Amino acid sequence: MNKKVIIVGGVAGGATTAARLRRLDENAEIILFERGKYISYANCGLPYHVGDVIPSREDLLLQTPESLKSRFNIDVRIQQEVTFIDRANKTVSVKNLATSQESVESYDTLVLATGSSPIIPNIPGIRSKYIFSLWTVDDADHIRQYIRQNKISDAIIIGGGFIGIEMTENLRRLGITVSLVEMLNQVMAPFDFEMAQLIHKTLEENGVSLYLGNGVTSFTETDESILVNLSDGKQLTTRLVILSIGVKPNSELARSAGLALNARGGIVVDKILRTSDPDIFAVGDVIEVEDFISKDKTMIPLAGPANKQGRIAAGNIAGENDQYPGTQGSAIVKIFDVCAANTGANEKTLLKNGLTKGKDYEKLIILQNSHAGYYPGASPMAIKLLFSTDGNKIFGAQIIGKEGVDKRIDTIGTAIRLGGTIWDLKSLEFAYAPPFSSAKDPVNMAGFVAENILKSRVFFAEWDVVERHDPEKTILLDVREDAERRTYALSGALNIPLGQIRSRLSEIDKEKEIIIFCAMGVRAYNAARILMANGFQNVKVYPGGMRFFRAIHYK
Repeated sequence: MNKKVIIVGGVAGGATTAARLRRLDENAEIILFERGKYISYANCGLPYHVGDVIPSREDLLLQTPESLKSRFNIDVRIQQEVTFIDRANKTVSVKNLATSQESVESYDTLVLATGSSPIIPNIPGIRSKYIFSLWTVDDADHIRQYIRQNKISDAIIIGGGFIGIEMTENLRRLGITVSLVEMLNQVMAPFDFEMAQLIHKTLEENGVSLYLGNGVTSFTETDESILVNLSDGKQLTTRLVILSIGVKPNSELARSAGLALNARGGIVVDKILRTSDPDIFAVGDVIEVEDFISKDKTMIPLAGPANKQGRIAAGNIAGENDQYPGTQGSAIVKIFDVCAANTGANEKTLLKNGLTKGKDYEKLIILQNSHAGYYPGASPMAIKLLFSTDGNKIFGAQIIGKEGVDKRIDTIGTAIRLGGTIWDLKSLEFAYAPPFSSAKDPVNMAGFVAENILKSRVFFAEWDVVERHDPEKTILLDVREDAERRTYALSGALNIPLGQIRSRLSEIDKEKEIIIFCAMGVRAYNAARILMANGFQNVKVYPGGMRFFRAIHYK
């Protein structure tokens, strides 16, 4: 007898499961229920459709019910919502949202790919007609139409996550003035605070007003606009608010069926993506996953993992024994002319998990050019790398820059996935030509610097050392040339160009802590080696040099 598989949800995880299962089992009866009008659409592209980067909505529709039927012989039923699972009888109750007709369908195996939905917090006034969320094709259509019909000239984004940032850029592209409100003291929570400062700088340079560390207490409608009331007492006025506070798993169906859920409502699955019911699998945003770095259970709603999970679930339904190895949270976002990418754990997470710098982990921040500096167009990227004190584990990385960010974060992410070490980063061999990289690629440089840290050849200061240092105990040593300092001088610093260090050692107090600055870090490292070789005991390099310092202290 042929197996009958019902899949609930037809976007990333559900559509992938269906197509993969058909390739593995030509005879299975596959029915896919989707409560929306569209299946297999590129929801990651929705902000760019709103901003007219992708003008045609049809480009976002990767598959249609008709194409899945003709190519894969999959019975796709859109605008039909599965409302109840009868596990004892192995049936689902279905409501046709277009006709309100209800039916019952049996299954041998059930797959829940119900995804997630935007969080709508219980804030007074949040159901206003001026407030929108972006999650579906219909949402994008509604926002596009509203902007054009009402000639919107300003907007407020609530939430500084991926969608909030992408919507900010795309609304600015349309000429709309944007204010971004974020309850945390930074946007983009996967990044550490000092790295997020680079994102803040980019946003403000592109005309975005930031309200950080500021929550929304209420919304108040007026005759033709809405007031956004902030926790610090400020009031912002607009006719368009985009909510981007986060997402929650669509697990109500699983909950009513008695499937095991975690505290956040995520469906608990085993290594092969099977739920607490052996005949029910689950994939995508709705499930709990294992964090690849910490091995803790977590929720990471990303399209890449959802597609991989769909593929694995389909294989297991077809008789394979494939396991999902966990999610490391690799992600990238375009912010005007800058890219910000991360993989693995950030430093905040390491500290939260009880790790101690110097004992359990080390870190570095370096500035490296995207390609050879002598070839036109090279631009710096800031790389933060977190690794164990024996160098044998890479915990995570964050990279921000204009060019070449994606291939570097993917390289480090791959190294993490394959159990690579900082010693491996040193020895990786990259394709090199001046337009593309340097003879020592930025990833190699991260490995070299990590080795120097672990072998005590260099010590780095914290990014905020200038604000915290005691001038009676610490010397800020600037080894740049005079012309460079005329462009930007570090207040209170002792200025000795690198080429003069050896002849002017007597001017530097050996009893004090020495923090060395140059433009990007290389000369500061060379100066540190000179001082350490001459008996200076407490010498540190400022990470990323003056360019990084200025960027994160842009205000």
